[in-house]
Amino acid sequence: MSERNFREMLEARWNLRYFVCVGLDTDFSKISEEVKQKLKVPTESAEDYMFTFNQAIVDITKDLVCAFKPNIAFYEAEGVDGIRALIRTTAYIREHAPHIPIILDAKRADIGNTNIGYVKAAFETYGVDAITVHPYLGREALQPFLDQKDKGIIVLVRTSNPGAGEFQKLTSKGEPLYETVAWHVVREWNKNGNCGIVVGATYPEELREIRMIVGNMPILIPGIGKQGGDVKKTVTAGKDSKGRGIVINSSRGIIFASTGADFAEVAREETQALHDEIQKYL
Repeated sequence: MSERNFREMLEARWNLRYFVCVGLDTDFSKISEEVKQKLKVPTESAEDYMFTFNQAIVDITKDLVCAFKPNIAFYEAEGVDGIRALIRTTAYIREHAPHIPIILDAKRADIGNTNIGYVKAAFETYGVDAITVHPYLGREALQPFLDQKDKGIIVLVRTSNPGAGEFQKLTSKGEPLYETVAWHVVREWNKNGNCGIVVGATYPEELREIRMIVGNMPILIPGIGKQGGDVKKTVTAGKDSKGRGIVINSSRGIIFASTGADFAEVAREETQALHDEIQKYL
């Protein structure tokens, strides 16, 4: 493909039966001294440690995944060093794993004019293929994102955190808010066929309901691993009519599965184990 098209890249990975998304939630404070010694970075900067850590994870898992998903918070937390690490990481993935789409977990939302800046940052500065967004401001505000035909615009619908129901389960005319959002994404927002949604693995019955609403739209599913989501329930409830459609994310459960010098090897073992578990229920 001449241009990087998120949906085409994702479909290609699904065709090969890959559904694991490795979340590059690279918290600098969690990179142990033993790991730092293993990395042998050229300087003692957070930038070099974070990038070299990510490089090792990408290299050892890239043949097992359907996507990589850096969470921008962990990079912003380290200031300029972290932002540089993120830019280097996405550039490295594009060069060394060009077939793997990159999802920026940034949960952006603002008025339309401000979103133009977010669009430029995500797709030009960081060079990612998809981004997570909040629906609260409505389609009009999100239009700068929705206009990016080759990019993935992944809308929060039912998130995995325990307190998510405070607003997401509020009902109007008997329908919870998260279902209303899902219907809007399907009927009004997906004119370019570039939308996906986020639904947490911690709510498998709601995941099943939402799959019925969105058809074969991609669903990014956090909550496996440290948050306690069940793989069997998630795959069974989340897969689409073609037996795919799911992007099952694990972050800490993979990249920080070991804090020792074997961190990369253990990350691959955890990725392989999740891949194998998913295959049982497709």
